Amino acid sequence: MKVLVIGGGGREHAVCLALSKSERVTELLCAPGNGGIARVARCIPEVKATDVEGIVRLSKEEHVDFVVVTPDDPLALGCVDRLEAEGIRAFGPTQAAARMESSKIFSKELMRKYHIPTAKCEVFTDCAQALSYLDTQEAPIVVKADGLALGKGVVVAQTIDEAKEAVRDMMQGHKFGESGARVLIEECMFGREVTVLCFCDGKTLRPMPASQDHKRAFDGDLGPNTGGMGAFAPSPLYTPAIAQRVEREILQPTLAAMNAEGFTFKGVLYVGLMMTPTGPRVVEYNARFGDPETQAILPLLDADLMAIFEAVEAGRLKDAEIRWKNESAACVVLASGGYPGAYASGLEITGIEDAAALGATVYHAGTRAQGGRVYTAGGRVLGVTATARTLREAVDRAYAAAGRIHFDGMHMRRDIGSRDA
Repeated sequence: MKVLVIGGGGREHAVCLALSKSERVTELLCAPGNGGIARVARCIPEVKATDVEGIVRLSKEEHVDFVVVTPDDPLALGCVDRLEAEGIRAFGPTQAAARMESSKIFSKELMRKYHIPTAKCEVFTDCAQALSYLDTQEAPIVVKADGLALGKGVVVAQTIDEAKEAVRDMMQGHKFGESGARVLIEECMFGREVTVLCFCDGKTLRPMPASQDHKRAFDGDLGPNTGGMGAFAPSPLYTPAIAQRVEREILQPTLAAMNAEGFTFKGVLYVGLMMTPTGPRVVEYNARFGDPETQAILPLLDADLMAIFEAVEAGRLKDAEIRWKNESAACVVLASGGYPGAYASGLEITGIEDAAALGATVYHAGTRAQGGRVYTAGGRVLGVTATARTLREAVDRAYAAAGRIHFDGMHMRRDIGSRDA
């Protein structure tokens, strides 16, 4: 079958690479794609991930059989709805179901209503009221923009003044556009974070190996929040006992809540958890594969990803064959100097083949290929993933491979997985 993947980051490269190994996929396209994806799929760079009508038009012109919508923006814009309206099969939640991610207030109210454990919070649409409320609170405290903000709309403020600055940036400075028109102010939960991604067809949830992401820019979890500087899976924190508790208290209640509210969620449900002293609590939901968690999870899949996507779309996930390797994987992100702030682009990258020769998989995130060479074209440039029998071995292999790659200003954290390996 002819398959089109939407997006152009490291997550999409991981998805495309997995799909390229499926016997069910005879031709693979990606819009817009990137320099690495171009090796396994025909890229359509002129069609952007947010161009919903362009995606529909491309799907019809190319006679695409199945579309995989991976990024958050097109899901929130109703890309799956439009494709289905044209009779084109698609993987991903509808616009209504994608509100689990596109509106933090929507998902928080859902959790409140159905007693799903999460942080206490208040919602504000007026900046002055939000600032007055902060005068009655203690730090640390969390400020969140309601809508999508490229993974950067959350501030864990260490002081009330810092929280007020975040509120002003979002509500008055429009740092995240309309996404910051409404804000949530939450209690700060303490513990370590674990992510559980689940395939979901509206009736059945099938969890993937739990992962841990590193959001801060610098070693020791210091510096600004980024889209993710690395990840590893499975998480040793996510014991069988914890998994059973999460299934009982969070995953199944979430599935029941979505159905009770009248929207069927089909796709990947991302559940971010905080392992607090009183038990797991939900930090956030996303409505798609995480990035860079996907780059650490999909290399562990020992099954046909396309068959799983088809089972989700058809509502028969319960019968799908899903196996996972008894291994660990670690992904180290190579970022442009200055990220998540200002950074230079167009810098030549060397050593990718040398890294691959060590057995690592190099996922392209922000790259551009031209004239047989590869150049930087984003903040997060590459994700270097290695698998091994143990997490320690996987981490060591990933860093050995990452050390073969170079571009001016290249930055990476040196402690991905070190606390747990």
